[in-house]
Amino acid sequence: MLKLGLTGGIASGKSSVAAMLRDLGFTVLDADALGHQLIEPGQPAYEEIIKEFGAAIAWERGRIDRRKLGAVVFSDPEKLARLNAIVHPRIREATLQKFAAWQRDGNRRVVFVEAALLVEAGFDKWLDGLIVTWCTPEQQLHRLRSRGLTESEARRRIDAQLAPAEKLRHAKYQIDCSTTLEETRRQVTALVETLRRAQ
Repeated sequence: MLKLGLTGGIASGKSSVAAMLRDLGFTVLDADALGHQLIEPGQPAYEEIIKEFGAAIAWERGRIDRRKLGAVVFSDPEKLARLNAIVHPRIREATLQKFAAWQRDGNRRVVFVEAALLVEAGFDKWLDGLIVTWCTPEQQLHRLRSRGLTESEARRRIDAQLAPAEKLRHAKYQIDCSTTLEETRRQVTALVETLRRAQ
C-alpha cells in the first residue's frame, strides 16, 4: 500500500486537492481534523493542553476554543512549539494505526494523509512521498483574509510554517493551485494516472 502525504502552506489549495482525490475514489485522512478530535474533552491531549495554556482557552462547557488557542500560540513561537509537541505525536500515532488497519483490509492500493505540517512534524519520514500544493504568498494572504483573519493574523499563520519553496524541496509531486480550479483538477487527474501506472 502506497502511503502519500498531501501538504502545503496554509490556504495553498491543499483541501481542494484532497476533495478532488476523494471524488476520484481515494481515501484521504484529514490529519488536522484528527488533531481537532484529539483535543476534545476526555481525549489524550486535552488535559495537557489545558494544563499548559490554562482554562481561559476553553469554552464554558469545557471544550477548547481553537480560535482562542490559535491567538495564543500563533503570537508566540515557543508556545506554538509546545502545542505541537503535545499534539503531533498523538496525530502520528493515530494516523499510523489507521494505515495499519487499511493495510490489513487489503482494499486500498494508495492512501493519502492530508496535513499542513507534515514536514514540520517530521511525519514525512513515515510516508512513501509527498504531494505539495502551492500558490503565491499574495494568494495565501488574500484567501486567509477572506476567511475572516486580519492581515496580521494571516501573516503570523503563514510565517509559522515552512516557506513554500522549502516544502517544495521535499515534494515527490507538486500541484500548482495558483490558477483555476479546472487547472488544479487537471493536474490532480494527471497525478492519479501516474500513480495508477506505477502500481
